[in-house]
Amino acid sequence: MESEMLQSPLLGLGEEDEADLTDWNLPLAFMKKRHCEKIEGSKSLAQSWRMKDRMKTVSVALVLCLNVGVDPPDVVKTTPCARLECWIDPLSMGPQKALETIGANLQKQYENWQPRARYKQSLDPTVDEVKKLCTSLRRNAKEERVLFHYNGHGVPRPTVNGEVWVFNKNYTQYIPLSIYDLQTWMGSPSIFVYDCSNAGLIVKSFKQFALQREQELEVAAINPNHPLAQMPLPPSMKNCIQLAACEANELLPMIPDLPADLFTSCLTTPIKIALRWFCMQKCVSLVPGVTLDLIEKIPGRLNDRRTPLGELNWIFTAITDTIAWNVLPRDLFQKLFRQDLLVASLFRNFLLAERIMRSYNCTPVSSPRLPPTYMHAMWQAWDLAVDICLSQLPTIIEEGTAFRHSPFFAEQLTAFQVWLTMGVENRSPPEQLPIVLQVLLSQVHRLRALDLLGRFLDLGPWAVSLALSVGIFPYVLKLLQSSARELRPLLVFIWAKILAVDSELVVALSHLVVQYESNFCTVALQFMEEEKNYPLPSPAATEGGSLTPVRDSPCTPRLRSVSSYGNIRAVTTARSLNKSLQNLSLTEESGSSVAFSPGNLSTSSSASSTLGSPENEEYILSFETIDKMRRVSSYSALNSLIGVSFNSVYTQIWRVLLHLAADPYPEVSDLAMKVLNSIAYKATVNARPQRILDTSSLTQSAPASPTNKGMHIHQVGGSPPASSTSSCSLTNDVAKQPVSRDLPSGRPGPTGPTGTQYTPHSHQFPRTRKMFDKGPDQTADDADDAAGHKSFICAAMQTGFCDWSARYFAQPVMKIPEEHDLESQIRKEREWRFLRNTRVRKQAQQVIQKGITRLDDQIFLNRNPGVPSVVKFHPFTPCIAVADKDSICFWDWEKGEKLDYFHNGNPRYTRVTAMEYLNGQDCSLLLTATDDGAIRVWKNFADLEKNPEMVTAWQGLSDMLPTTRGAGMVVDWEQETGLLMSSGDVRIVRIWDTDRETKVQDIPTGADSCVTSLSCDSHRSLIVAGLGDGSIRVYDRRMALSECRVMTYREHTAWVVKAHLQKHPEGHIVSVSVNGDVRFFDPRMPESVNVLQIVKGLTSLDIHPQANLIACGSMNQFTAVYNGNGELINNIKYYDGFMGQRVGAISCLAFHPHWPHLAVGSNDYYISVYSVEKRVR
Repeated sequence: MESEMLQSPLLGLGEEDEADLTDWNLPLAFMKKRHCEKIEGSKSLAQSWRMKDRMKTVSVALVLCLNVGVDPPDVVKTTPCARLECWIDPLSMGPQKALETIGANLQKQYENWQPRARYKQSLDPTVDEVKKLCTSLRRNAKEERVLFHYNGHGVPRPTVNGEVWVFNKNYTQYIPLSIYDLQTWMGSPSIFVYDCSNAGLIVKSFKQFALQREQELEVAAINPNHPLAQMPLPPSMKNCIQLAACEANELLPMIPDLPADLFTSCLTTPIKIALRWFCMQKCVSLVPGVTLDLIEKIPGRLNDRRTPLGELNWIFTAITDTIAWNVLPRDLFQKLFRQDLLVASLFRNFLLAERIMRSYNCTPVSSPRLPPTYMHAMWQAWDLAVDICLSQLPTIIEEGTAFRHSPFFAEQLTAFQVWLTMGVENRSPPEQLPIVLQVLLSQVHRLRALDLLGRFLDLGPWAVSLALSVGIFPYVLKLLQSSARELRPLLVFIWAKILAVDSELVVALSHLVVQYESNFCTVALQFMEEEKNYPLPSPAATEGGSLTPVRDSPCTPRLRSVSSYGNIRAVTTARSLNKSLQNLSLTEESGSSVAFSPGNLSTSSSASSTLGSPENEEYILSFETIDKMRRVSSYSALNSLIGVSFNSVYTQIWRVLLHLAADPYPEVSDLAMKVLNSIAYKATVNARPQRILDTSSLTQSAPASPTNKGMHIHQVGGSPPASSTSSCSLTNDVAKQPVSRDLPSGRPGPTGPTGTQYTPHSHQFPRTRKMFDKGPDQTADDADDAAGHKSFICAAMQTGFCDWSARYFAQPVMKIPEEHDLESQIRKEREWRFLRNTRVRKQAQQVIQKGITRLDDQIFLNRNPGVPSVVKFHPFTPCIAVADKDSICFWDWEKGEKLDYFHNGNPRYTRVTAMEYLNGQDCSLLLTATDDGAIRVWKNFADLEKNPEMVTAWQGLSDMLPTTRGAGMVVDWEQETGLLMSSGDVRIVRIWDTDRETKVQDIPTGADSCVTSLSCDSHRSLIVAGLGDGSIRVYDRRMALSECRVMTYREHTAWVVKAHLQKHPEGHIVSVSVNGDVRFFDPRMPESVNVLQIVKGLTSLDIHPQANLIACGSMNQFTAVYNGNGELINNIKYYDGFMGQRVGAISCLAFHPHWPHLAVGSNDYYISVYSVEKRVR
């Protein structure tokens, strides 16, 4: 209904109207994320960053076919031409020495990138030498990667048939070497580097041969009789990588100022060749004094980032990583740049080779093929960094001035910060992200980088996935060892974001600790056994003379008597339960209750929340057994009987679980039932079957509570078992219950095995063992039972609470909440509602100020699905809630339409006795209270697009006392403070804090009769209670419990129908009894200040909070309306219409909080609304 009204125009709202500021300042109850969201984890994103097949290049074959001094016949070299091989001129020394020196230099160049690899050189080899080399390296490498580097500058170009050239033994002939054979010798995984002209031909041939091998493998797999299947299977070449110096139709550049092995230089000495190439460009004229000879004198080492050479190498690594991450597909980036350190270095350098060699009309080739990167914008940042470095070089070398570090990283962090600050929601990822990770290596920029990284991760799970794909994990993992205190808050935030998205990084917690299970089973087993040892009272008679058999009694969710509702819901999740068991703190005090909260089991002195204590005389299920055991056994005897202390943690938790099993919130009760059934199942399996599965004992249950409302632990809502042979034991199946709306069907439990003798699991422990010792190993005979139970408990203990809690860290926390964004839809909707509220208050006040002479204009009449028992106007929308015994119906009293109707979820033989609108000024919720003490909160009611949904539910009152005429449960709500006052057929007024979801106070009423009406004033901290004995009692909740009852009025002699505390500072107390005497009390005075007499025999009454009106309903089928002076305004006896019939006996009535409207419900199912005359409205 709210959504429908939001689409309508601002009825009568002018620009001068302003929303009441009090609406903005009022707190909202049950509107936190845990109430509005489904308790489940976020959808996990597929994480591809973690390389499951991480590899290492362990062997390197360096094959050099140079034949120094002899040029190959198919290559015509220019004069002059490029001569340097591995930065050595082969003509400057003898041919053999030159060959060996070049080979040694090439090995050193590779060792800079992978020093731990095994290197083997093959200089001007034969085919057999290549075969021997390759097979040896593959045999030693096993499943790791092998690199094959081929330099063919001294042999002819590769052939189209897939051959490269080597030599014969005498170096008189060129011998072809088939790539197919090379594949066979090298195996997979391998990486091949070809530095020769027409190298692209080798790549093409390699792919053709690899495809041929795959086809041979498929044929052999399909047809075992095929000749190929009889031969040794060829190795698959899927995991092979190739790097070639040029395309199939290209020759290598021969520029004299460049090395002959330009491709190899780019791959192995990238900084040296990059600087040399930079100096050969025209732009170098902007940097005077820099020559090729000066470049050779750049100080520093590549692995020292504080030196010029090391800083350039650091910047180069960051830039090439950034280019690759921004251009390559994510899976290809992971494979080439994160799987193998040597492969990643070669491919970073390959990007430089593409840029340099393309400038000389030569296109390097790779397999897998990479997109073009030579024109990427980040190369300009590299040129600038080189320019800044080289501009300092003359003064550094000649004058010895200090080196000024490059501003590259600071500028890139600024660019990243601009992206974070100025960007929009849907945008491409920031290209500087890989650079941010490189900056984490620098102590100078680390703090800023971590701050920006945290802000980026806060954008959402997609940002975390991107950061992980770049390679953030090893960086932040290493930083955990840092001793810098200023980094810790940032690291905690970053790790929280990562762990929330990638759950595989979190060590999985076990659902239940094995050490505890045997003790729980022992307690559960003893309780069930005692049900047979102590016979239960006969269902034939009771103190009242009759008793419905327990198996035919309703299921009453009255068992969760805990002091903290919010904590108990959290702890019912399996993971929280496990954590709590490890942090127990239990005080053993006879007769004290146990409050179960995460990480703590503590005692509560509140008598109203006692869990089955003897003083309470309320026997719940097996609690009667506990009390009898206390009376007949000492603690020492009990300890020797069951091996577990009576007040041990296991006994206390068992009690709490029994309470939770009958919780009004279905998910809580379901989970508790699963835990109980699992424990009972184990207890039954580990015990002697004939003692546990005794039919006479299992078909009995605990006696009914004093309210004559029995309960079955299997049933939290719905009707009882249909057959008398069905059992309420934890270990037996329960018949399915008839399913009614919003009520779960009965939950069957597993059946324990019979026919086999078992030794109780607890008897296998030594008597002197410590509490948390590991238990005895499970025998092989129990394997099947254990497997069955394991599957059962795994299915039972699946909750989404911890995953949902982790969602907080995966969601943005630095972003302004949408409700605080002045331009958001949520903010606009709230403004609309508050303006509507102001209009309703103003218009209603205008009508009241005109004076009310009659209140009998019937503006709504309809037949309710059930007999109305409670009626409540929504304060600002034309909606009225009508409760019958167990359902809620919503009506639009302006249009005369039924908006919604749903079941409240309370058990049979209980009824709704009170209703309140929570957050009526904004997003409304409906609170219902039933006479069993349960409170339920609903949302999405009267909504055409959504179904009603239970927000929360808890046991607001326990120990509801049996009375012949009970008030049920009465409540009063303070929106200003978020406090809920509750009382009824109890001896206390209980105050709940809905924000903290915990009980604040139990105020003893000091009377022996029930509370029939409650009214409170937040400004004066006063609570007024009307009681069944006619007394009016005033409490100041700021004072101690022994002194909080500040006034008692005993002027009424009969049941108080209504007690109302006026809200203004000098407000009086207005009370009315069934005898019709209306009394006005000043809380400061000991006697009434005014007395009025109205009609007697009242069934219901309400007092308008603003219009000074009193309306009362009578069993004599009429409604009377009086003004504040006791003068009768009018009577309502008939419904409007030509055939207007007499109204039925009045069952309930209520005034609108603002409008002078009166809603009346009667026993003839009709609900009607009356207002003042039309001319007044």
